[in-house]
Amino acid sequence: MLYSMTGFGRAETSVNNKQVVVELKSLNGKQFEMMTKLPPILRSYELDIRNLLNSILFRGTMDLTVTIKQEGASKPMTVNTDLAVYYYNSMKQIAGQLGLEEDNVLSTLMRMPEVVAAEQDMLPEEEWEVVKKAIASAANNLMEHRKHEGEALHKDLESRIKNIETLLEQIAPHETARAEKVRARINQSMNEFLSKDKIDQNRFEQEMIYYLERMDFSEEKTRLSQHCKYFYETIAKEGNAKGKMIGFIMQEIGREINTLGAKANDATIQQIVISMKDELEKAKEQVLNIL
Repeated sequence: MLYSMTGFGRAETSVNNKQVVVELKSLNGKQFEMMTKLPPILRSYELDIRNLLNSILFRGTMDLTVTIKQEGASKPMTVNTDLAVYYYNSMKQIAGQLGLEEDNVLSTLMRMPEVVAAEQDMLPEEEWEVVKKAIASAANNLMEHRKHEGEALHKDLESRIKNIETLLEQIAPHETARAEKVRARINQSMNEFLSKDKIDQNRFEQEMIYYLERMDFSEEKTRLSQHCKYFYETIAKEGNAKGKMIGFIMQEIGREINTLGAKANDATIQQIVISMKDELEKAKEQVLNIL
């Protein structure tokens, strides 16, 4: 089973007249990264939230939004009246000395430091446990979304690898003809420059064997076939995060395909190799989306 890197999860809960809404979005990312929009009373729990999501989601760029509303207000606030009065008296004294009008004093007071503050600096532990469960629930919902998206990725990747295997089988019928073409081409070239009685046939056969051995790609075909089988084994294993491992397998598959192309020395086989590369590139694009 494969999981997509992208997904969305949402969860809601309530505790002590507080309504909690958690929304979590995941995008592609090489490592675990998290961007948060948290109310001030949750700031002290940010590291706990990060560790929780990392343990569930493994990898990707996360965008987390947590909203806590109480009695219709998203940010319960309190006004420090004593401090506001102190600021007012000071402002009134300054205005009198400078002969300034006292317009819009209230709006100015409300912007002064610590006049308006959050009702709570930190969410109580028992309420945090409820919020924590909601965040975990949103993360699990996101993983379900990832799983659904991963099923489509699974099918597409398998089809790409099967196409590569089919193309690999198509090379075999052309190998004998390839060797004969090479032999004929070398023989023709030698006849153009040397008369037949000057050609040492034993030496010619030795050179042909050496040349054909350099062109032999049976080992590359075997390794390519093994890498394809390893791909199937990897996606069948238990576990969620397989994207990096599959990426390494794709690199090895690409290495063998490139060597096949370098050793092909045959137009028909080269066309087959190009088709294999096309399938591989499409597979690599999909691997970027795998967790």
